Amino acid sequence: MNEISHLQTKQDWGIDELVKKLRDLRVQSLEVRRRLDKPPKLPSRKELQIILDGLSAVLFPNRLGLPDLNDEGIDYFVGHTLDTLLRELFKQIRRELQFISGHGGIDNVVYEQAIGITREFATHLPDIRAILDSDIQAAYEGDPAARSSDEVLVCYPGITAIIHHRIAHVLYHLGTPLIARIIAEIAHSTTGIDIHPGAQIGESFFIDHGTGVVIGETAIIGRRVRLYQAVTLGAKRFPKDDNGALVKGNARHPIVEDDVVVYAGATILGRVTIGRGSTIGGNVWLTHSVPPDSNITQAHVRSELFEGGAGI
Repeated sequence: MNEISHLQTKQDWGIDELVKKLRDLRVQSLEVRRRLDKPPKLPSRKELQIILDGLSAVLFPNRLGLPDLNDEGIDYFVGHTLDTLLRELFKQIRRELQFISGHGGIDNVVYEQAIGITREFATHLPDIRAILDSDIQAAYEGDPAARSSDEVLVCYPGITAIIHHRIAHVLYHLGTPLIARIIAEIAHSTTGIDIHPGAQIGESFFIDHGTGVVIGETAIIGRRVRLYQAVTLGAKRFPKDDNGALVKGNARHPIVEDDVVVYAGATILGRVTIGRGSTIGGNVWLTHSVPPDSNITQAHVRSELFEGGAGI
C-alpha cells in the first residue's frame, strides 16, 4: 500500500455507519411524534428574517427602505414590497397551521385560515406604525445622548427589539405563536433583548442599552415605561399539575403600571404589581407588589431560596 492509500485509509470517518445511525434516530423520533408519513415543515427562520426586514422597510421606508426613494416612488415601493411580503408571510403561516394539524398535504381549511390570518395581520400595520412612533419618541426624549429620532430608529437595539415585538405580538394573538416566537428569538439573537411575544406592552416604551433584558410571556407593561439593561420581569415559581408537569399559560409575570422606571440589573419576579409612577433602583430583587409612586432601592442583602429552575 502506497503512502497516499495508507493516509486515505486512516481518514475513513465511518460515514456510512454515521448516516445509518442518524437515519435510525430520525425515524425513531418521528415515530414518537406519530409523524412518520412525511412530517409537515416548520416555518423558516431564514424566510421570516427576510419578511421582518421587509416589513421594517414598509413601516419606515424613508429610513429603512431603499436608498434614494423620492416622494413619488415611496407609495409604489411600499405597495409592491408589501404585496410580496404578505404572500411570503402567508406561506409561513400556512406551514405553522399545517404543523399544528399534523399533516403537510393540501388542506382547504388551513389554506383559508392562513389567508384570513394574513389579511387580518395586514390591517394591523397602521396601528403598529403608530405605536412604534410613540416608542421612538420616548427613546429620543428619554436619552440625552440621542441627537434625533432617526438616530434612535436606525441605531438603538431597544427599538429593533420593540419593532420585532410589535409585529410578533399581533401574530401571537392571531393564532401563530410559533412564528411569533421565532420573530422574538431573531430579535433576541440580534439585540440581547428577550421579549416573549405574549407580553402586553403599552405605548411610549423605551429600553435603554437593553442587553440582558428579559420580559416574560404574561407580563403586562403600561404606558411610558422605561427599562435599562439586564432588567428581568420574570416568574418566581413554576407550579406543576398532579402529574408533575409544568402548568402552562397561568399569569406568573409582573404587572408594571404607567410611568414606571426600572434601572439596570433589577429583577422583578412573580405576579406582582409595580404601582404607577414608581422607580425601581438598580440591582433590586423584588418579589412583592409596591404602591404607586414608590422608590425602591437596595436596603440590605436578602437571601431567598428557589428550586426547580424558578426565578428565571
